[in-house]
Amino acid sequence: MNKLLLAMSVCAFYSAGAAASEWGYEGSHGPAHWGGVSQTCAKGQNQSPVDIEGALPANLSALNVSYQGQVTALTNNGHTLQATVEGNNQLQVDGKTFTLKQFHFHTPSENLIKAYQYPLEAHFVNADEQGSLAVVAVMFDMGSENPALKQLTESLPDKGHTVDLAHPFAVDTLLPETNHYYRFNGSLTTPPCSEGVRWFVMQQPKALSEQQRAVLTGMMGKNNRPIQPRNARIFVSN
Repeated sequence: MNKLLLAMSVCAFYSAGAAASEWGYEGSHGPAHWGGVSQTCAKGQNQSPVDIEGALPANLSALNVSYQGQVTALTNNGHTLQATVEGNNQLQVDGKTFTLKQFHFHTPSENLIKAYQYPLEAHFVNADEQGSLAVVAVMFDMGSENPALKQLTESLPDKGHTVDLAHPFAVDTLLPETNHYYRFNGSLTTPPCSEGVRWFVMQQPKALSEQQRAVLTGMMGKNNRPIQPRNARIFVSN
């Protein structure tokens, strides 16, 4: 798939809940059957998510994330809770500038870190002008109430609907304070499971309360694709 078309389809897909009847997370529409929606889901060699084990230390630059904009709306597309962002939100990596298109959540986490599965994972989906994709993943672990998540859980839309936030908040409040991360090549974790995606999984988790976990899980259900084979991939960390 053309990279620019891929980036456009990612935004349209998550926003509109495209092909909602063709795939899901249970039964005959579950991950084991996604190959019928897109062959890449079944035959790809660099699929996501993964269990990040044995990451090699590398001389990686700090991840240059500059999310200066705000979260303005939430959409329940039937697969996930997706946030609409506005303003200047950029990621600089590999000499390229990526722009944040949206972020969404998975309960529990899709990626694992050393076999540990977090209760919540956020995917910040970025695209450059050529359509290449880069995903910044942030884990959430059990702890105190998360003020940013509180603003989200107080405005949850019904399935198929979008709500504007009465009080937009800064995107970067959902990012961890440290800049340590794992990097690997992967794919979209939903159909069409397109590969060639740069993945950056932040090592430091954010906190969420049990009530917040329960609310988000109750809305989204278990929307995590199973772990995919590592194959010949190398994981690196800074």
